[in-house]
Amino acid sequence: MLARIMLAADTESLQSRFRQILENEDIIVETADLDASLWETVSRESFDLMVVSKSFLGVSASDSVSSLRTLPESPDVVVLSDEEDPEERASLLAAGCSSVLYTGLANEMLEEAMTTILERRVQSVEESLIPSDAPQVPQLSDFVSKSTAMQAFMNVVHRVVASDATLLLMGETGVGKERLARAIHNESPRSTGPFVSVNCGALSETLLESELFGHVEGAFTGASRARRGYFELAHNGTIFLDEIGEMPKHLQVKLLTVLQTREVQQVGAETSITIDVCVIAATNRDLIEEVEAGSFRRDLFYRLSVVSLTIPPLRERREDIPMLASNLLDHFRGEIPHHATGISAAAMEALCQYDWPGNVRELMNVIERAMLLADGVNIVPADLPAAIGGVSPDADTVFPTPEAVEEEQLTVPNAWLKQPLVEARQKLLAEFERAYLVGLLEATKGRVGETAKRAGIQPRSLFEKMKRLGLRKEDYRARRR
Repeated sequence: MLARIMLAADTESLQSRFRQILENEDIIVETADLDASLWETVSRESFDLMVVSKSFLGVSASDSVSSLRTLPESPDVVVLSDEEDPEERASLLAAGCSSVLYTGLANEMLEEAMTTILERRVQSVEESLIPSDAPQVPQLSDFVSKSTAMQAFMNVVHRVVASDATLLLMGETGVGKERLARAIHNESPRSTGPFVSVNCGALSETLLESELFGHVEGAFTGASRARRGYFELAHNGTIFLDEIGEMPKHLQVKLLTVLQTREVQQVGAETSITIDVCVIAATNRDLIEEVEAGSFRRDLFYRLSVVSLTIPPLRERREDIPMLASNLLDHFRGEIPHHATGISAAAMEALCQYDWPGNVRELMNVIERAMLLADGVNIVPADLPAAIGGVSPDADTVFPTPEAVEEEQLTVPNAWLKQPLVEARQKLLAEFERAYLVGLLEATKGRVGETAKRAGIQPRSLFEKMKRLGLRKEDYRARRR
């Protein structure tokens, strides 16, 4: 990522000295407007580190440092002092100051101290970009396969992983495009840099532009503070643009400019920022059809598809299903309460015969659900959804009606009564959440914005739930009459 530093030194010579110490291609140094209020300046800017002379902190320097640390980005603070005062130094460090630097030190010592502070800050911010539920370190070896089609696909992946070329990952929903992108990043020369993932279909047009490119203070209504975008955060790493086919046309133009110039201009800004990123885009749409239909720019398609990779759907590599199902069973074993430790032959046969429109993501959901519902040591067909196991859902799921709740006439499957309350509750909630969202998607014909509004949640949250449950908006759009 590009590190942003706010510099507020009390003399021009000190200002110039620290600019020389700090500036390089991975750092943006902004100078505070000392003619205005320092607090007014820092309250509207976005930065990682505040380097400030002690004279600007007022009578209570410790309180000022504490206030700076409460800004939205919680920036690190370095205080510059013309004298060494151990007592005051201790007070400032206790207030949250990262370091108190004596300006009489040699430039080499000051540079070494600043480098250490910045490296720690950059690492902290990059770690915060990793979702809490993301796999720890996906590797290409995770995609081991018995399928000839998948083996041929991975052979191509291994040949391009060391390249810095723009990649376009194509494939149906749930085939693992983001996980593959993370694995490619982790084994590329950029593995020590950040991996920033953006779902282009989960954000409104205005928000997507700001999220991707950042904005300055006052760029639009509600932009009370500057904010940097994902491209800037991905500097020296990889940015993953998921659902690229959902990007509005006017943003496609701006993205094309970024790919051509490797420069980003924040919304409302007059100057550009040079970035160094590898771009991986992904889509479940046929972009060639989108180009012919005029909804996706032809020049952007060519720029994105320097290397195009299409991940085979799960139904075309059924020989991988037993291994994937067993691996998922092991994966969930330590995360959810369950009795199952294996999958019966009949259940495995049912899994292998199913077409998996939601691919690996749907398989994950099915295995997790089956482990919650299973009464024995093996998952059996009755534990699988009706479409897979051939068992009526009424046999193991009961959703109480409002009337039944009011009249206290609730019934639950007898099998649930043999389990602790917490496990039975989890089963009911898991079944209800899926059935509820399926019902809403049916009602809205797959319109995610309207579905999220009816559900009272943010579109981004709905996208994440749909991914986890293996639901695709396209499946409900196709059912329109």
